[in-house]
Parts: sequence; structure tokens; C-alpha cells
Amino acid sequence: MPTLVDRISALQDFKRYEDLHWSGTFEEYLELVRTNPRIARTAHERVYDLIMSHGTQEYVDNKKKIVHYRFFDDEAHGGRDAIFGLDIPLMRLVNVLKAAAMRYGTEKRILLLHGPVGSAKSTIARLLKKGLEEYSRTPEGALFTYEWVLPPDLRHLTAGQEVFPSAMHEEPLKLIPADWREQAITDLGLEQDGFRPWVRGDLNPACRYIYGALLEHHKGDWAKVMTHVRVRRLLISEQDRVGIGTFQPKDEKNQDSTELTGEINYRRIAEYGSDSDPRAFNFDGEFNVANRGIIEFVEILKLDVAFLYDLLGATQEQKIKPKKFAQTDIDEVIIGHTNEAEYQRLLENRFMEALRDRTVKIDIPYITKLSEEIKIYAKDYNPKRVRGRFIAPHTLEMAAMWAVLTRLEDPKKHQLSPLQKLKLYDGKTLPGHTQDTVKELRKEANREGMDGISARFVQDKLANCLVSDRGQMSINPFMVMNELESGLRNHSLITNEEDRKRYADLLAVVKQEYEDIVKNEVQRAISADDDAIARLCGNYIDNVKAYTQREKVKNPYTGQDEEPDERLMRSIESKIDVPESRKDDFRREIMNYIGALAIEGKQFDFRTNERLFKALELKLFEDQKDSIKLTSLVSNVVDKEAQAKIEVVKQRLIRNYGYDEVSATDVLTYVASIFARGEIKGD
Repeated sequence: MPTLVDRISALQDFKRYEDLHWSGTFEEYLELVRTNPRIARTAHERVYDLIMSHGTQEYVDNKKKIVHYRFFDDEAHGGRDAIFGLDIPLMRLVNVLKAAAMRYGTEKRILLLHGPVGSAKSTIARLLKKGLEEYSRTPEGALFTYEWVLPPDLRHLTAGQEVFPSAMHEEPLKLIPADWREQAITDLGLEQDGFRPWVRGDLNPACRYIYGALLEHHKGDWAKVMTHVRVRRLLISEQDRVGIGTFQPKDEKNQDSTELTGEINYRRIAEYGSDSDPRAFNFDGEFNVANRGIIEFVEILKLDVAFLYDLLGATQEQKIKPKKFAQTDIDEVIIGHTNEAEYQRLLENRFMEALRDRTVKIDIPYITKLSEEIKIYAKDYNPKRVRGRFIAPHTLEMAAMWAVLTRLEDPKKHQLSPLQKLKLYDGKTLPGHTQDTVKELRKEANREGMDGISARFVQDKLANCLVSDRGQMSINPFMVMNELESGLRNHSLITNEEDRKRYADLLAVVKQEYEDIVKNEVQRAISADDDAIARLCGNYIDNVKAYTQREKVKNPYTGQDEEPDERLMRSIESKIDVPESRKDDFRREIMNYIGALAIEGKQFDFRTNERLFKALELKLFEDQKDSIKLTSLVSNVVDKEAQAKIEVVKQRLIRNYGYDEVSATDVLTYVASIFARGEIKGD
């Protein structure tokens, strides 16, 4: 009978393990490269290919072609680190990486992600690091390094060690001397499908020492030196400090540049006799371990000046200077991120011009598209994650709406309210405004998305509502908006009272918008009798047809021919603000629309014409609202007939709009209170 360990062991994929731990001779590696030269890619080429391997999707937004990179959806991890609403900044980032992969110059630059706090800068860096780890474990992303394997008579070179690994996980093709390398790549036929391995620089000091000693031992016979080389698969891992480095600034007293470039191993000085012997040096600085991959600088502009000097060489020359050794070649993507305050300080520092000149700044703003902002909260606050509490419809939408409104600049040329601008950005249409309007609005807003409230603040307030001990099982928009309002008073990042007041005023705008939304939903729920709407629509179309063709309408009850019912037609048209002067045009549009459908062999359905559908719903609502007696909800007396009708409306809200029993009752009571104040009119 198999043991528990045996049952777990049966899950292991031995073939995959063998592939990931492949090792072979230098000759065998050359054969691999001849088969697939892309295994010898540079770090920038590999990161760019990683992103492209997940595919792209093109779409047009306000006449501009946008490329969406699926890599940033993080589908492999269920969207845990998915990036929303930042397709344009991510396009800029990928274009920089593409140029670096093609060696157009940006491979010698720091990629600086710049933006306000909580704008996904760290998440982008984390995705790239995590993605590169996983890519190195695929056949397409495979890369290799080497180690020296020495016989007993040569182990004095390594203080008795049989295996001496490449301290910086270097590309094995670097073992070919630089003056032969290009010719060797040509002679071996390593160029394939337009790709040619680009291998630059020399070996790291320790491997260069071993190489030189072996070359001397074999009297200059390079082929015999290569017999001591064993090539192995390299698996990038941040946890194991292989191919990924992360540097985070500390206070000035504890900062030491050796954290970037490595330091002397004093215990080995006794073995090798000198502190300038490269074998006695630990090549374990962040630049060293990140070779062949990515190094991330957290809050890069908070670094001490001494570290920034190391960065200058690492970018332009792609070299680092370990203590007491010659400059050492590196091959890695350097990514830093910083906030607005630190970047402004860099701009003001004249002594940092060299660093600014070697930096490609990519702005990562807050999201300014409502539907994308909603996705952030929907990811974290959904039924699978929120247990025991129901989040009422529009709760996340209203929180997201307020957050986006705080980030928008007031229009300069167009007479628009902040809410209208938000709706235009989200793809909605407004009379008198086109896609060109949106392009103009975005062009004139220089800092849009760089200021305002972060998603992180909103998430904190949503969390407060979900864990509150007030006893409510249903979280509604008003609870969240009240929490946001109270949080504004103590928001540590708002130092300007003018901003605080503006954000509070925008909450009032959102509350009014929510009121309009729920009034509309209740109206629709009351008038959600499709048969009644269809009858009303049929009656309206018959009258419009007769009106436009100057005919009479047969009364279905009396059988008499009568003039078209002008009162009925106007009662419907007025619900969508069709003025008296435009009624003829509107009626002709409706008949032309029906005629065009008939030519195509299609039948008219009132649901396909959004304006007419809305008008019919509002008309039916006006006819039915008094019979429903919704205002009885806020009185002390509710008769059985009224309660039955209200229950029907409530069930429609639950079925059609996603409410639960509690939130549906809350919304009906709230709208009923507006009825009681006489605030709902026919339109």
C-alpha cells in the first residue's frame, strides 16, 4: 500500500525536473545555440520577449490605436497583480524595452516609473520580476550559465573546490575570446530568422582569473580550457537571489555601496593570500546577482549620492566597479520607481544632471476611466473574498467615481462639469461632444491623473465598512461615502485645505448621481412589465405612422377612425426632452428606423432604440407609480394590496439589478422618501 509520501511523490513531473536542471559540455551548449540562438538573448531582449509571449490586443479609443499587453493582466495568477486602465503608459514602457532589445540606446538607461503614491509602479516592477522567473522555466525562456569543473591537480586554483560556479551567472558564449567572438558566431551559423546573439564584455574577475590560469596550464590551448567548463540551465529566482536584485534605501548611516557591487570575504583572504585576489571576493551585491535579469530600485531617488554614482556606470557603460577590481560588465534591466516629491527634488539638483540624462521617465498616473477603476475594487471586494457581507449594487461604482473625479482637471475650453468629463472619458456620449472633444480634453490636461485620491485610500475605507460592528449585513453606497468623507478629515497626504474642500464637494456630486441612478432603477422596476411596454409602444407607433402619413387611426374599442392621439405621443416624447419644435423630426426618425429594419428583413424591437425605450419606461412609470403607492413605505400604514405590489417591484430589483432582500428594501425606502418629498416628477 503506497504511503502518504508516495502519493504526494506521484504528483512530481520528473521530465520537467530534468529539463530545468539540464547540464552539459560547452560543445553541447553550442549545439543548443545553433538550434535556437535566442537562448543567448540579452536581458532586455528576454524581458521584451516575455511580455510579447502573452500576446496583445488592439483597440481604438477616441480615434487612437491602443495596444493592450495581456502580460499585465496577470492571468496566470488569477489577476492578483493585474494592471487596469494604464494601457497607454504600459505602451510607452514596452516601446522603451523594445528599443532596448534592438539596442537603439535605451538599454543604457534607467527605466524610471514616476507617479503618485499607489499608482501601480511597484506592481509593474513586481509583475516583470515574477514573470521573468516563470519565463526562465519555460522552453521559450530558457537561459544558461556555466561553472568550472576542475580535476584534483588543478583544485589549488579554487582552494580545493571541485566546482567553481560563475559568480554572476554569465552567458557561456562570453568564454569565447572577444576578438574571435563575432567571427565565431558567424562561422557557427548562430544567426537565425534575423536574430543574431549579441554577447558583449569580458568575464567577471573571478572567472577571468580561473580562465587565465587554465589557459596558462594548457599552454594557450583554448579548446582544452573549455573541457573544464560545464554549462547548466539557469533558473531565475528572486528568493534565491539569482537574476533578480532588489535594492531598498535605508537611513544614511546604514547605507553601504558594497550592497550593490559586493564585498571582500575576509575568511578567504587566508586561503588566497590577498584581499585583491578576485577569488576572495563575494560577488553578491544586488548588481551582481541581478546579472542576466532585472534589478529594481525601490524609491530610487532616495538613494545616497554614493549609490547614484554606481548607477551612472551601470547604465551608460553597463559596468560596475567592485572594490579593488577592474570594471565588470553587467547585462540587466535597471528599473526604478519614485514619487512626485522625490522627482521634483531631482529636477532642482543641478549636480544630478548626469543621472537625469541617463534616465527614461515613464509616467504612471492614476486611472481616469471609471470602468477601469471599478475593476480594481471588484477584484478585491467580490463574493468569493467578502464573506458574510453583501455589497449593494453601485457601492464600488460610487467609490470609484469619487476617486476618479478627484484626479480630473477642470476643462479649460469646454463647458463641462467634472461628472460630464468623467462620463466622456468612460466612453459615454453627450450631446454636442465627440471623440475629438475627448482628445482635446486629454491634450489640455497636463497633469491629469498625477494628483488626487489613490485607490489605496478608497480600499482602506471599503475595508472599514466591511468590518464595522454596526450590525449591517449589507454595505451600501451611502455607508462608503460617509466613511470616505470622515476619512478626508484625517488624510495624511492632503495638506491643502482647498483640496480637502474640493474632494468633499465632489462627494456631494457623487451622492446626487447615485440618487439619480437608483431613482431610475426603481422607475424601471416599477415599469418592467414588458407586455405593457410593448402595448404602449405598439399604440405609439400606430399613431406616429398615421401622423407621418397623414392618416387616421382605427380605435380598437369603438372601431371608429380617429385622428392620431397627439396627447399620447407628446406624453412619451417629452420624457426624453423632445421639444414641440422637434417632434416631427423625431417621429420621422422613428419611422425611417423601422423602415430601414424592414428592408433588411428585421423586425422592430423597442429595446433596440435606447431613447424610445427610456421614454416608454418613464411614461409607463408615470402611469403606474400612483397605483404602486411606494410612499406607503415611509408611512405607518401599508395595506396588503400595496405591499403585494411593492414586493413585486422588490423582486424585480433583486432579479434584474443584483440587489439582495435588505439592500432592495433600503433602496425602495430611500426612493420612497424622495417621493414623499415630491422630488420625483414624471421625468
